[in-house]
Amino acid sequence: MSRTRSLTAVPPALRGWVLPALILLFWWWAVASGWSTSPLLVSPAAVWDRAVQQLTSGELWTALSASLWRNARGFVLGASAGLAVGVLLGWSRWAERLVGPSFHTLKQISLFAWIPMLSMWFGLGDGAKVAFIGMAAFFPMVLNTFEGLRSVPREFIEVGRVYGFGLWQQLTRVIAPSAAPSVFTGVQLALIYSWLATLGSEYLMASGAGIGNTLIDGREHFQMDLVLFGVAVIGLVGYALNAFTAALERRLLAWRDRTVARY
Repeated sequence: MSRTRSLTAVPPALRGWVLPALILLFWWWAVASGWSTSPLLVSPAAVWDRAVQQLTSGELWTALSASLWRNARGFVLGASAGLAVGVLLGWSRWAERLVGPSFHTLKQISLFAWIPMLSMWFGLGDGAKVAFIGMAAFFPMVLNTFEGLRSVPREFIEVGRVYGFGLWQQLTRVIAPSAAPSVFTGVQLALIYSWLATLGSEYLMASGAGIGNTLIDGREHFQMDLVLFGVAVIGLVGYALNAFTAALERRLLAWRDRTVARY
């Protein structure tokens, strides 16, 4: 009972940081007590020193800005194309029968299987990386947009017809609000996958600046503090992107009575 009370005493906004704090504490203890002397496990202080060095030298901003700009271009390209294709497949049965089989075949191919082809077409520069990131954002956007449109209850359409709604009114007042939660799920997944693809493209097509190249540098020079710092930055950026899309969804879909889950 006392443990439960102590947990509930923690403010809700901070409860998600309890586990990371415990992991950090155990990490510090393992190094400070000599329980682990492996060079693969450096101290948190060494990672902090590396973070300060990366910040003050400007290396972090150079790498991170390159990755985020690459990610933004790929996401916009892939999500826009995915939204258009998803609307086409969800709106037209004819288009679904014509394009659907090809799309469902392509989505089964591992994303990384496209890298050799993309590198042959675009080289190892930003063109191939942006195309790879765009493909990562494309498929979840298509699937969730398609599911959102097809899940609009037929009763809603019939009510719109009773009120004399035309095509544009049906689209803006009935179909779009009903499909919006699924579309926003597609946006969130596309943003997550595009960020993961950004790191994968930088790691596998190692040319130019990027946070993925920071990990490569740390690995090649056996600087575990740099590797762990890069991993922490990647996780924090991913968390920030996810929080941003969640906040945007809550703002734009504030008309919904409840969310999927409450904490």
